[in-house]
Amino acid sequence: MSTFIHGGNVQANGIRQHYLRYGGQDNGRKPVLLLIPGITSPAITWGFVAERLGEHFDTYVLDVRGRGLSCSAPELDYGTDACADDISAFAHAMGFVDYHLAGHSMGARFAVRSTARNPAGVKSLVLIDPPVSGPGRREYPSKLAWYVDSIRLAQSGMDIEAMRTFCPTWSDEQLQLRAEWLHTCHEPAIIRAFNDFHDVDFHQDLPKLQVPTLLMVAGRGGVIQEADEAEIQDLLPTLQIARVAQAGHMIPWDDLEGFLGAFNLFFNHSPT
Repeated sequence: MSTFIHGGNVQANGIRQHYLRYGGQDNGRKPVLLLIPGITSPAITWGFVAERLGEHFDTYVLDVRGRGLSCSAPELDYGTDACADDISAFAHAMGFVDYHLAGHSMGARFAVRSTARNPAGVKSLVLIDPPVSGPGRREYPSKLAWYVDSIRLAQSGMDIEAMRTFCPTWSDEQLQLRAEWLHTCHEPAIIRAFNDFHDVDFHQDLPKLQVPTLLMVAGRGGVIQEADEAEIQDLLPTLQIARVAQAGHMIPWDDLEGFLGAFNLFFNHSPT
């Protein structure tokens, strides 16, 4: 049985924010989970994950500004601080007293910055393979052209086979969904986010975190290396680390059960 409830929109931080809700059928007994996707992942592309998370959480998947059905406009600020403040503003607008926060890749960086800037109500953090690039550090493994080229093709109309050249290991269902929704990713938003991977210091906020935090690492992703894990652990000694050994950067796409196992283990053993 599906855990999907509905999609919706809310005015928060001065923009329309769109979300998809899963697992709220229990009339408020499940803990609230906010999930922030990555750089070119509209909320709907995380639906297959949220369906499962909805079994245990009242799950809200957000369309980050400039993606999906949330606001996109030339004059919007797509920087890290604005996107991070969207998260806490969304939680406030929805009336959440407390909530768990998870983010994938770019979304994990926004989640850390949001918690550092606006910690009220955040009960725990799950950081799913965040880029550890930044000033003076090695570059993020993916290249900007990979994102921009695929978005421009999607804007013209794209089928599964065209998308397969960008995501060769994905299933037909995953490719179809990405081909359908990638055109909603506003190119200036993507460029700003990618540049912020290299211009904004992710590590500076880690010592400010005061909640139980899980770092989920893709064993085959190449984004986070052992030395990065050690550095992050030094900055946040209470950090828990889980490696999904057979997964690339898009962890649930490669190993959904491994992703859910690491996720659920953290919550089963975390004082949240």
